Amino acid sequence: MIIFITALIPVMILIMLGFILRRTKFLPEETWPGMEKLTYFVLFPALLIETLGKQSLAGEPWPSMLIIVVGTIMTSAVVLIIFRKVLSTNNATFTSIFQGGVRFNTYITLAIAQSLYGATGLAMGSIAAGFMIVLINFWCISVFVIWGKGSFQGGLQFIREIVGNPLIVGCTIGWFLSLSGIGLPVIVGDILGIIGRAALPLGLLAVGAALKLEGIKGYLSPIVLSSIVQFGLKPLVTAALVSYTGLTGVAAAVLIIAFMTPTAPSAYILSRQLGGNTEAMASIITVQTLIAFFIMPLLGTLLL
Repeated sequence: MIIFITALIPVMILIMLGFILRRTKFLPEETWPGMEKLTYFVLFPALLIETLGKQSLAGEPWPSMLIIVVGTIMTSAVVLIIFRKVLSTNNATFTSIFQGGVRFNTYITLAIAQSLYGATGLAMGSIAAGFMIVLINFWCISVFVIWGKGSFQGGLQFIREIVGNPLIVGCTIGWFLSLSGIGLPVIVGDILGIIGRAALPLGLLAVGAALKLEGIKGYLSPIVLSSIVQFGLKPLVTAALVSYTGLTGVAAAVLIIAFMTPTAPSAYILSRQLGGNTEAMASIITVQTLIAFFIMPLLGTLLL
């Protein structure tokens, strides 16, 4: 537990620093949406391209990793959809519950993986993220098409939302460069490396700045339901699939870490764009991020 807490402390400090800086108005209010947008659309895709582009899958246990990713995400998604029928929650709020139970926080995942396992942890984390980002965004956008209050213009807009997602674009480019054997030219890799290094610290500051304590009481049921799936079901399913596939080492550890993180702040952006309940989403993000400081070390001790 001590090792995990030590790895989590820098992450927690950056998140709390973002929260304090925004509440004290140290920076102009418009700085934070800009930082969030910069991280989501530029810095993090650059990190994914750079890390995946120079990553060779030869010798890596990626088939087992893919099985675990697909199995965990599919299980959590199906369980949440079943819960929707049982609880009869309104559609817009369900989209927030779904994102709160299916999404993972990429910034926290990669930061902890790198802190615990160095460059190998970052590489394995990027491979896992490359699988997870595509599948999770496909599921979440599908849920918005069916239950969101936005007006979708048929299948064309659905496809546009998928192929236009900056994280999916980053993963696609990175995987193409890796699997095709083209790789990253040295100069391009250096440029993307410099840009990508800013993604994790700025992303964590943006997570802290997005924390909103107001309005939490009004959304206790969505918070509890999404958090049970996020911190209970997903880690247990992941651990079971890790045991089933026989996956070991850093690859197994990184997947367990990824599936015990709180939901992603980018869920709020998608909720705002595609017709979700943004207040419920903000409340879920806030509470999950706060309780993750206590739950993740415990889960890490039990499962890693």
